[in-house]
Amino acid sequence: MVDITLPDGSVRQFDGPVTGTSIAENISKSLAKKALAVKVDGEVRDLFDTIDRDASVEIVTREHEDALDIIRHDTAHLMAQAVQELYPGTQVTIGPNIEDGFFYDFARDEPFSSDDLAAIEKRMNQIVEEGRPTRREVWDRDEAIKHFKDIGEHYKAEIIADLPESEQIKIYYHGDWHDLCRGPHLPSTKHIGKAFKLMKVAGAYWRGDYRNPMLQRIYGTAWTNEKDLKAYLTRLEEAEKRDHRKLGREMDLFHFQQEAQGSVFWHAKGFLVWRQLEAYIRRQLDADGYEEVKTPQLLDAKLWEMSGHWGKFRENMFVVPDEIPSTEDEAPVLTGEGDLMALKPMNCPAHVQIFKQGIKSYRDLPIRMAEFGCCHRNEAHGALHGLMRVRQMTQDDAHIFCREDQITEETKRFLDLFARVYQDMGMTDIAYKLATRPEMRAGDDDTWDRAEKALADALTAAGLEFEIAEGEGAFYGPKLEFHLTDAIGRTWQAGTYQLDYVLPERLDATYIDESGARQRPVMLHRAVFGTFERFIGLLIENYAGRLPLWLSPVQVVVTTITSAADGYASEVAEALRKAGLRVDLDIRAEKINYKVREHSHAKVPVIAVVGAREAEEQKVSLRRLGSKDQETLSLSAAVASLSDEALAPDLKRT
Repeated sequence: MVDITLPDGSVRQFDGPVTGTSIAENISKSLAKKALAVKVDGEVRDLFDTIDRDASVEIVTREHEDALDIIRHDTAHLMAQAVQELYPGTQVTIGPNIEDGFFYDFARDEPFSSDDLAAIEKRMNQIVEEGRPTRREVWDRDEAIKHFKDIGEHYKAEIIADLPESEQIKIYYHGDWHDLCRGPHLPSTKHIGKAFKLMKVAGAYWRGDYRNPMLQRIYGTAWTNEKDLKAYLTRLEEAEKRDHRKLGREMDLFHFQQEAQGSVFWHAKGFLVWRQLEAYIRRQLDADGYEEVKTPQLLDAKLWEMSGHWGKFRENMFVVPDEIPSTEDEAPVLTGEGDLMALKPMNCPAHVQIFKQGIKSYRDLPIRMAEFGCCHRNEAHGALHGLMRVRQMTQDDAHIFCREDQITEETKRFLDLFARVYQDMGMTDIAYKLATRPEMRAGDDDTWDRAEKALADALTAAGLEFEIAEGEGAFYGPKLEFHLTDAIGRTWQAGTYQLDYVLPERLDATYIDESGARQRPVMLHRAVFGTFERFIGLLIENYAGRLPLWLSPVQVVVTTITSAADGYASEVAEALRKAGLRVDLDIRAEKINYKVREHSHAKVPVIAVVGAREAEEQKVSLRRLGSKDQETLSLSAAVASLSDEALAPDLKRT
């Protein structure tokens, strides 16, 4: 007898081994028709798999949380079938799921075109309609290698040869087409549905190694229904409009160029946004009791070895020899054998050095030490992405040195600061995650137990709900992750908060306790924005370039309908500037509609229009970005209203 426990707690008995299909049919015929897979004791398996022991079982239908992952996996196979049927001789390599979709890498001499994608998608739809059944076979390793070599699939043969000896060689068939795969898969191609779309073609080296052949990667997306697909494509279209790289050019904020890979050239307008954010966050830090410091860019490799970063991040650090400068007659020489220095990838070891200057008492704690620290990380060229992934970055970084009994209070204090800042930034949808010990880590399990419990207790004390992100902590301690949802539903990770018992131990930081004994402080690593670069990119995309008035580099453009109003326009611009607003004056001999369109395209939030009537009546007509309506006010009322509106959120509260 096999006892099957269903999600509602009921138990169904079967005389012997049973498949997921049989269980679904036993429950109801309608469920059997909708069944896609079976989940046995938490593991998703093929519907035709045999269950030969007592188990907890769920039938996976299209509405199940695990359905989308299987659908995307099958859609990748569907694409590979279509490609090989349309373009014989093409080799398939790997085709995993990724966020929002899937890809497959193909070996083919002729490049795929956009017309090819349309043809492939059409063939995929035909295969769905055919309803090709799925089956699975387990092959002998040597036979599998020989088979794929014989049919010209040399990449697939190489994959099989490199699999661990203990791994079964599973071959999945969809009709006659077959591929190596771990599974699970849907019962047939008809279960995939037609909520998919091929997105683009890109190049990819075999196994990610530039020394290997270049393959063609086709990306696609797949969803459980047409509504979700349409929503995703709309979101992509909106995201493209909001791309910070495009808007950065249009708004004249920044640029990148080949000679400084991963580093930003901030233009005057872009740096003005930076300065407003820096002034804002500095006011928050001052009010919250932080001391601002400044530490060196270059530090001796020995310090990074002591901290543990050398072993963990060495490949991502920019390292330079510590040399005595050369003379005309002699080449430069190292100051000592093997002496190296590195541009700092983070600020924490340097802050410990400041903490260690002089004797600290328990009464001195907590010490909150902040720095707008410029850091460098040697990110791969292919990983760089505008402001979101750079090599040179500036963090709004701080480290809190405290006693163990101060952890909860300091954590609650930071969480209040974080929530207040992001509310001021117009982003209030925050999800909290507690990232726990990674496999490769410093410190013993007892230390990690204490650290993880301390952060969990602090979150609970703050009244916040949180998820556990298993194994995602820093190498020296657990961390809180802050996941923000933007205006179009995308999630971003911003800011960080990490609890660290390890670094003070490694770098010998101590304080004197009440009894006169030396103790290790707890070190809390924290950042609110994360990096200025990424945060500005996030703001640009969240607001689609329409930054709040207090952040906009140009807050008001005063422009004229007729040249007769040029003198009055200058008076208006000057009055607004004296009130502290950032103002441009546009008295070009162009039509007003042209000028309004141009300044709207540049995302100027307020256009103050003046003509002969406004000049005569000492008024201005204000037009807001994104609105066709305008409001006519006296000059004094306009100055008062705009100067108040242009205050940073924290200044409005004072």
